[in-house]
Amino acid sequence: INESLTTFALDFSLSAGVCGCCGALRPRYKRLVDNIFPEDPEDGLVKANMEKLTFYALSAPEKLDRIGAYLSERLSRDVARHRYGYVCIAMEALDQLLMACHCQSINLFVESFLKMVRKLLEADKPNLQILGTNSFVKFANIEEDTPSYHRSYDFFVSRFSEMCHSSYEDPDIRTKIRMAGIKGLQGVVRKTVNDELQANIWDPQHMDKIVPSLLFNLQSGEGTESRSPSPLQASKKEKESPAELTERCFRELLGRAAYGNIKNAVTPVLMHLDNHSLWEGKTFAVRCFKIIMYSIQSQHSHLVIQQLLGHLDANSRSSATVRAGIVEVLLEAAAIAASGSVGPTVLEVFNTLLRHLRLSVDYELTGSYDCTNIGTKIIKEHEERQLQEAVIRTIGSFANTLPTYQRSEVMLFIMGKIPIPGMHPMLHSTGSGPEGNRMIQVMLLKSLRQVTCGFQTTNMLTALPNSFLDPLLSFALLEDAEIRLLVLEILVSLIDRHNNLPKFSTISIISDISVLKLKVDKCSRQDNLFMKKHAQHLYRHIYLCSKEQSSVQPHFEKLYSLLALISMELANEEVVVDLIRVALALQDLALSSEETLPVYNRCAVHALSSAYLNLISQLTTVPAFCQHVHEVIEMRQKESPYLLPEDVFIENPKIPKTLEKLEGELLFQQAKITEVLGGSGYNTERLATPYVPQFTDEDRLSKRKSIGETISLQVEVESRNSPEKEEVNENIKIYNTHRHIWLDSVGVEEQEKERRRQVVEKFQKAPFEEIVAARLISNVSRLSERYVLINLIFSLFLACRPPPSPSGTITSSYGQTQSRSVPVYEMKFPDLCVY
Repeated sequence: INESLTTFALDFSLSAGVCGCCGALRPRYKRLVDNIFPEDPEDGLVKANMEKLTFYALSAPEKLDRIGAYLSERLSRDVARHRYGYVCIAMEALDQLLMACHCQSINLFVESFLKMVRKLLEADKPNLQILGTNSFVKFANIEEDTPSYHRSYDFFVSRFSEMCHSSYEDPDIRTKIRMAGIKGLQGVVRKTVNDELQANIWDPQHMDKIVPSLLFNLQSGEGTESRSPSPLQASKKEKESPAELTERCFRELLGRAAYGNIKNAVTPVLMHLDNHSLWEGKTFAVRCFKIIMYSIQSQHSHLVIQQLLGHLDANSRSSATVRAGIVEVLLEAAAIAASGSVGPTVLEVFNTLLRHLRLSVDYELTGSYDCTNIGTKIIKEHEERQLQEAVIRTIGSFANTLPTYQRSEVMLFIMGKIPIPGMHPMLHSTGSGPEGNRMIQVMLLKSLRQVTCGFQTTNMLTALPNSFLDPLLSFALLEDAEIRLLVLEILVSLIDRHNNLPKFSTISIISDISVLKLKVDKCSRQDNLFMKKHAQHLYRHIYLCSKEQSSVQPHFEKLYSLLALISMELANEEVVVDLIRVALALQDLALSSEETLPVYNRCAVHALSSAYLNLISQLTTVPAFCQHVHEVIEMRQKESPYLLPEDVFIENPKIPKTLEKLEGELLFQQAKITEVLGGSGYNTERLATPYVPQFTDEDRLSKRKSIGETISLQVEVESRNSPEKEEVNENIKIYNTHRHIWLDSVGVEEQEKERRRQVVEKFQKAPFEEIVAARLISNVSRLSERYVLINLIFSLFLACRPPPSPSGTITSSYGQTQSRSVPVYEMKFPDLCVY
C-alpha cells in the first residue's frame, strides 16, 4: 500500500508539473493573453496575437470577464515588479478590447478595467497616473449598450481633482499631471452626467471638488482672456495649455447643467472667489461668469443672476471692493444674458440693487460699520463711491434688457424710492439727515438716468404717467444744481426717440440745420394728447429752471436740448407757438430788473433764447421769421457778441462786468414775430400774448413741485383749521370761478407769486423758535374757538329744555318745585346737537 501511494504521489506531482509548464494544457484565453506580450517589452504589443485575442473575445463573450481578470492580475504583478513596459502593453490591450466589445458581458470586463485604472492612479509614478487617465478618458467616450447599477466613480472624482492641484517639482511634469486630472474630470462628467443610474455628479459633494479644481487651473492661465462663447479658433499650443483645456471642460460641464443643477454648479464658484479673495481683482471673477453665462442654456440665465444677488446680500457687510466686484460681475452677466437675465422677479432685482445703493450711502455717511468677523471697519469714501457708480451702471444694464412696459414699471419703482418732502418718506437711518436725503436723491436720480438711456416708446402718455412725471418735475425746482441737471438729463433722454440728442450737445447758432440731418416725424395723436396734458408743466419748469441763479453751462445746454427735442418729437402748431412764447419770455426774464440774476446768467439766458429761436425759425420754414431772427443775430454779433452762445458757453466766457439796457434791433420783437407768423396761418392772438408761468389748479391742489412749495402746501392745509379758514375758502372759490380770467391776468399772478414767496421765505429764513411760537399761537386760537363753540351748544341745549331728573321733578335754586320733565325720547334738541 505504501508503495502504491508513493507511486501515485509521484505521478500527481509530475502531472502537476506538466500542467504548470506546458502551455497546451492551460485555458485558451490565458494562452491568448500571454501571447500578446513579447519577450522584450520595448517591441510593444504583438499585433497579430492581439487580433486573435480580440476575435476570441468577440466569439466567446462569456470569457470576456475572465480575460479582464487575468489581464488585471498580470498588470498588478508587473506594477509591483516595476516592469512598466508590460504595464503599458496590458493597458493597450485593455483599451483595444474595450473599444471592440459591446456585448452584454461588458460590465464585468469594465469592473476589471476600472480596477486596473485605479491601480495606476494610486501609483507614485507620474507616467502611470497619466497612462491610467488616458485609458479612463477612452473608456468615458464609449457609449455602453447596457446600464450599470453598481458602478461608482467617487474615487476617480477625488483622485482627478487631486491631480488638478499637483505640486510636482518639475514644471513640465506638473503641467502634464494637471492636464491629465482635467481630462479625467471631463471623462467622469461625460460618463455620468446623462446616466440616471449613476451617482448624481451634480451633488454638492462632487461639485465642491470638480469646480474648484477647474477654477484653480483656470486662474493659473489668467492671462488668456475668454474671447467668445466657444474658443474654437485657439492655436494648437493654446489648446495644450491647462487653462485652455480647463475652459473647454468647464464650458462642457455647464452646458450639460439642467434647470435644477445650476445652483449646485454656481455655488462652488462663489465660494472659491470668496475663499481666495478674487472679487476685489474683478478680472478673474468677471471671466468666470462670462464663461458661465455663455455656456449655460439661455433660459437659465436668471438663476445665475438670482444667485449673484443673493451672494451680494450675504456680503452686505463685506468691504466695498468685494461688493463692487460682485456688482461688476452682475453688470457683465446682465449684458450677456440679455432678455432672460432678470427672470420673473423684475422689481426684486432692482429692489436689491437699490437697497445696496442706499446701504452704501449709509456706510459713507457713518464712516464705519460693524463686521461680524473683524469688528468695526472704517469706510474708505472713494471705495464706496466706486461701488455706488457700479450699482448705478448695473441698474442701467439690467434695464436695457427689459421691454418698454417693464422699463416704465422700473422707472416708477425707482421714483417711488426717492425721498421727496411731503410726498415720499425720508431716510430714517443712522447718520442720515439733509445730507443723507440729498445723497440718496442724487444716487437714485442717477439710477433713473441710466434706466431712461435708450428708452423709446410710441405712447408717451402711458409710458410717462402723472405718478412719474409730477415727482420728476418737482426736482427741477430744487436749489441743488446737481439734482436739477439730473432731472433735465432724464427728461431729455425720455423725449429723444430718434437719437437727435447728440446733435444738440452744445449750444450754437447754426446757419443751416440741414447739415445736422435731423430725424423729424409727424406728431402722433398720442403725442398731441401728452402735450395737451403736460405742456404747460414742461414750459413752466423750463422757464423757472432758467431763472435759477445756480445754473451753469451744463444746465443751459440741457435746457436747449430739451426745447429742441420737444420741437422735433412732440410739436404741433400750437406747441410751436407756445415754444416761441417761452423763448421770448426767457428774453424778457433776462431783461427784467426785478430778477436778481447775475450778469453771466442774464447773458446765458439771452444766448439760450437766441439759439433756440434760430433753430425753431428754420424748423417752421417761414422766410420772414428766419430773416428777422437772422437780422437780430447779426446785429448782436456786431455790437453785443456776449448775448450769443459762442461767447458765453466757452471755458472763459467773454461777458461784461455789467449788462447795459438792451433795446431795439438787439432784441427779438414779439410783435414782429407775431406778424410774420400770422401770415403763415399761426394763431396770432396766442402769439401776441406774453408767456407767464401759471399756477394751475393741478399745481395748487396736487403734489407740490419743490421743497419750498411742499412747505407752502403744508401751511395751506394747516390753515384750514385756523381763524383764517373763511378767507382761504373764499380765495379758492374766487380762483375756481375766475380761473379763465386769471390765466391771462398778469397783475393777479404777481400778487399770487408774492404771497407764495413770502410764505416760503418765512419757512426758509425765519428762526425755528419764531415758527414754533406762531404755530403755538395758532393752536391756542383754534382751541379757544372750539371751547366757545362747545359752550354755545350747551347753552342752546339747556335753553331748550332742562334735563330730566331721576325723581321725576327738579328743584330750582330758589327751592321751588317744578312740574315733571318730559321723557328724553320726546325732547326737542337743537339742530346742532342732532346727528
